[in-house]
Formats: sequence, C-alpha cells, structure tokens
Amino acid sequence: MTTTSPTQSSEPRSSEPRSSEPRSSEPRSTARQSSEPRSSRPEAVEPRTVGSRTFDAQRAALAGVVAIPVTPFAEDGSVDPDTYRVLLRRLLDGGITTLTPNGNTGEFYALTPSERRLVTELTVEEAGDRAAILVGVGHDVPTAVASARHARDLGAQMVMVHQPVHPYVSQSGWVDYHRAIAEAVPELGVVPYLRNAQLTGARLAELADACPNVIGVKYAVPDAARFAAFARDAGLERFVWVAGLAEPYAPSYFSAGATGFTSGLVNVAPSVSLTMLEALRSGDYPTAMKVWEQIRRFEELRAANGSANNVTVVKEALASLGLCRREVRPPSRPLPESERAEVAAIAAGWSI
Repeated sequence: MTTTSPTQSSEPRSSEPRSSEPRSSEPRSTARQSSEPRSSRPEAVEPRTVGSRTFDAQRAALAGVVAIPVTPFAEDGSVDPDTYRVLLRRLLDGGITTLTPNGNTGEFYALTPSERRLVTELTVEEAGDRAAILVGVGHDVPTAVASARHARDLGAQMVMVHQPVHPYVSQSGWVDYHRAIAEAVPELGVVPYLRNAQLTGARLAELADACPNVIGVKYAVPDAARFAAFARDAGLERFVWVAGLAEPYAPSYFSAGATGFTSGLVNVAPSVSLTMLEALRSGDYPTAMKVWEQIRRFEELRAANGSANNVTVVKEALASLGLCRREVRPPSRPLPESERAEVAAIAAGWSI
C-alpha cells in the first residue's frame, strides 16, 4: 500500500529542549475547521477548578480517543525523530486530538530518560495547537516529578502517571506516590494509570481531595463490573473515566460510565478507532460491536501470551504499510516471519 508523503518537510527539526522558562499550561486553542477529518473531540464536560484554574478543556480531551503513539527506532537502534514526526502527523491528519507520548505502546520502560524527554519534545512541537498532550511519567518519585515539570515547561497540558513498578504497593502508599507528583505540577491535569485491582475507589477520592488537579483515570483492570463499582465509589461524575484497555473493552466500559478510551491500534487505522468512538457516543452499540468484530483478531494477536506482542503487532502492521521499522526493544521482540503475513493482511484490509 502506498502512502501520501507528509505535507511538511521530512528534514529533522531540532530536538533540543526548549527554554526552561515555564510556559502557560492553559489549554491551547483546539478549534478545527469543518473540512478537516472527523475529530475525537467530545461534547462539553463538567469543569473542575483548582483555585481559579479550570480543567474543562483537559477533561474534554480525555473524553475521546486517547492515542498512544509508537516510538519508532532507526537502523542503529536509536529513536528515529523523522519517522516519529511522520507518524504523529498521520494521527493528527486522521482526526486524532489527544496524544500520549511515553505510554506503554510507546515502550516507555525501554526508553532512557533522555529518550523520554526527546519523545515529549517532538510530540509537543509536532502537535502544536492541533492536539492536547498527555505525557506519560513514572519510575521513582523524583524522576516522575522531573518528567512532569519538563512536560509542563514545554506546554503539555496533562500527565499520565504510570502504575508504580514496585513489588509491594500499599493503598496509602499509592496515594502518597501520586500525591507527590500531582502536587509538584498543580497547573497540569493528572491522570493515574490504574492497573491495581486491589485499590479501592475511596483511595482515589482521597487523592483527589488532596489534589484537585487529578481529573481523570486510565482504568486498565480487565473487569467491567469492577470498573463500574470502582467508578461509583470514587465518584462517577468527579473524574473522566478512560477505558485503559483500548477498543476491546471500550463498549463494556462505556456502558458503565467511561467516556474515552486509549488506543494503540489507532497508529495503524485512525478511522477505525474514531468510528467506534462515534458509535459509543451516540449509544449505537450494534455499530460499535461491528467495529469490535473488525478488530478482534488484531487485538487477540496483541493480547496473546500475556500481551507479549502488544507493541510488536502494532509495529509489524505499520512496517507492512511501509510506515516504520518493525524493531522493538527487549523485553519485547519482533514478530517471527511466520506470523507477519496475518498482521499485514489485517492492516491491508482496513480502510486506512
């Protein structure tokens, strides 16, 4: 399949960090002309205020397709800035208006600190006023705080806090970890990435009582009934609930109160993700489930063997379309040649 060349120059732009002088974190204008591709922008949502600061635009950005871009690598194994820009422009031109650099689909845990900063800088610069930026941060508290402040100074509007990677996570310690990060960047909307089925909704409410800039949740526990209970215990209307397990879980989670979903598949076919979003917003579950059936095999391949090939399958699909190299970093691995044809056939069959 051939792709049209990007409208902007493929010459790399400087990836040097911008000035450390803080920029306003007030949301940038996101108006789009009616002639542009359909957008994942939602209807107005209830504003939330920290002092005189409202987070209504950030909340609105979460109530849609929250795209997790892949991080492409060059032949020498380094991050490929030029290809990354092309992939971002493809998402933006396809109508995607919320981007999460340094998410799990972007191989967050396989990137060095300087690479994570680079990916953030490239995303903010390439998106400009066309998308809201939700930057993934994590690791130890000082590292996460430094990353959040870096995102703030570049002009990002929000940070997503990855689930703490620690063998022993207490519920009160979970609150303390997120509170330390949220309090360091009161100007930014903060979105915990929740994968811990033991955490109670009351703990999330406790965190938000202390940090009103905690405005949304990426909920990634694979249990729709548990999600429904957790969201109501924490405050269904208090937060924007993002289905953090992407399109396969979006219909069931929307039925329980979610208004947005994350997506890695969107890297391959933005229109497919947006079709599901539009159906879910309108309550058209039969259409949403038709999309679910369309993507089922692709997502099954990603989820196989404990999601071992989650990123691998997305990059393989992009490689089959000539958009980036298939390489991933350990502990992931490239897809064996014997399994590549099926992924290519699925990607070719979508209306890209």
